[in-house]
Amino acid sequence: MKRGIFVVAELEGAVRDEVLAIQRWADPKLTKGTTPHVTLIGSSGAGPIAPETSAARLRTLLAAVVSDTPPMVLHFERPVRFMQTNIIVLPLDPHGPLRTFHERIIASGLRFQPARFHFSPHCTLSFFPTMTPAMQRRLLRVRIEHPVIISRIQFYLTRDPQPARQLLELTLGPGREPAGRRPGERGAGSRTRSGKLASNR
Repeated sequence: MKRGIFVVAELEGAVRDEVLAIQRWADPKLTKGTTPHVTLIGSSGAGPIAPETSAARLRTLLAAVVSDTPPMVLHFERPVRFMQTNIIVLPLDPHGPLRTFHERIIASGLRFQPARFHFSPHCTLSFFPTMTPAMQRRLLRVRIEHPVIISRIQFYLTRDPQPARQLLELTLGPGREPAGRRPGERGAGSRTRSGKLASNR
């Protein structure tokens, strides 16, 4: 996995619980290393943000982007294999407001590493195990009914083999930019993950 800063939207509420329950039977190891999330920057469309970028610079360059972007209500599509791998993901529509948001982040003046894939926002259901055909069929039949509400985004610095570390969290919507959390605020900014950001591929 590349060293750099990934931008994710961690799932909340009923959809988080629904996805987490599936991950627990499909890939228990995944649930120990990460919380259910959608990767917005780092795995597709744009590579990770340059690792030396500070939280202050992220906040400054993205202030207008987050304040101009209202929370988004989206829905997961049917599970698929990610880019001809055995990784099973829940895709989101790569067009509409999510793509606009993604492209505005890219145009913000931040530096990015090259992307491996075209923009394909998704949440990973199974990353680590080699699945039996029966298990794969079961997972591909999954349907998520609850909506995905993206109202906050998180920035994680990956430094393998060290755990990923959250640098910043920003809240979407007009007048919300000051709500972005710095490391140590309310216990969120200094959070680490014991494993990899599983949807980085």
